[in-house]
Amino acid sequence: MPRGTAVLLRTAAATVAAAGLGLTLWHGIAEPGTALAFGLLITVGELARWGARRGEREPAPLAAAGALAYALLGESAGRPTTHGVAQIVAVVVAGALVGAVPRIARGQGPACDHVTRRVLTVAFAAVCFQPLYNSGELIRTVGRGPGYALFLLLLLVLTALCDAVLAALLVRARTGHPYGPLLRGELHALLGIGSAVCATGVVIALAVAVAGLWALPVFCVPLLLAQLSFRRYAAVRDTYRQTIASLARATEIAGYTSPGHAHRVAALSRAVGRELGLSGPDLTVLEYAALMHDIGQLSLVDPVPEGATVRLPEAEQRRIALLGGAVVRQTGAPAAVAVVVERQADPYREQPLPARIVRAVNAYDELSREGGEHPDRALRALERLRLGTARDYHPKVVESLARVLARGGVTGPAPG
Repeated sequence: MPRGTAVLLRTAAATVAAAGLGLTLWHGIAEPGTALAFGLLITVGELARWGARRGEREPAPLAAAGALAYALLGESAGRPTTHGVAQIVAVVVAGALVGAVPRIARGQGPACDHVTRRVLTVAFAAVCFQPLYNSGELIRTVGRGPGYALFLLLLLVLTALCDAVLAALLVRARTGHPYGPLLRGELHALLGIGSAVCATGVVIALAVAVAGLWALPVFCVPLLLAQLSFRRYAAVRDTYRQTIASLARATEIAGYTSPGHAHRVAALSRAVGRELGLSGPDLTVLEYAALMHDIGQLSLVDPVPEGATVRLPEAEQRRIALLGGAVVRQTGAPAAVAVVVERQADPYREQPLPARIVRAVNAYDELSREGGEHPDRALRALERLRLGTARDYHPKVVESLARVLARGGVTGPAPG
């Protein structure tokens, strides 16, 4: 069903794009100078996607703001514009395709989901604005004062919600994650880059209406600089994450845990966290804690066989967890990460949700590797967790883990 949704959305976007291009070629381009200027702006914004992190919500904010501004453009230097919805779609598609040429040259191909969102979202905004403005009904109804500003604000909110819904649907189709948490994550992101894109798009449209096309570089450069600054921040954050992942391998290199254990627990914990509704910073805390959940074992004189702490007495498990939390605090990681590591050995009723997840997933990974190559060892491990839901493992976490495993576990590369 999720894959069918993605196919439906991509088909709809392709149909809208084909109709826009066809009608524009048939009727000709209205105001070619304006169309070229916005097309170049969108192209530059798409080219600036280079270096974007995988999974970044809006990898081309400048292109998104330019496309939205063209959809909301009613005048240029005081003269009414005559371009319609079809030409807006055509210019956005042309800019996106030209901007994707370097990606295609590198053999990556165009980002289908990205283009699908852009086409459908811009078409929605254009359909809501252009017919009303060009017919004069919008100005006659709300005027050019506060009513016009409120109309634009309402349209921006609806457009942003449309984009968030589309983004969550496409991510669900690609990953299989639950739709609710994905949508909440997209809505949360609207407060960041989403609001900046919407605000810049409206400001560009209003500025061009008064000052003409010279307003484009004046109002676009700040967003481009902000985009580059965010990329540098993201690069620093990725470096920090890689440092955490490398630190997590210390227990493997020292022979305290089995190879790949920390990364398996982190990847599976993140999937279970999504299943339970975690998103954004909460998922990051969960992932970091899962990567370093065994770091306290470095304090042991004699390593636990196979690093399986699930077999240790409760007092020893808690001692290792507290030592691990103390180590995590020395790394500069957020305090919430240390709290999860410290409390992973507590009874689940006393734990925060991330600690419940790490505890259950860690136990599953350890138990599922007992019994050699027995074909039912994973099912046996899951059954052991279900039997321990009276005190050790939260029932909802165990059932969420079961659902993730039923879908095939974790898809894609492990963290780190």
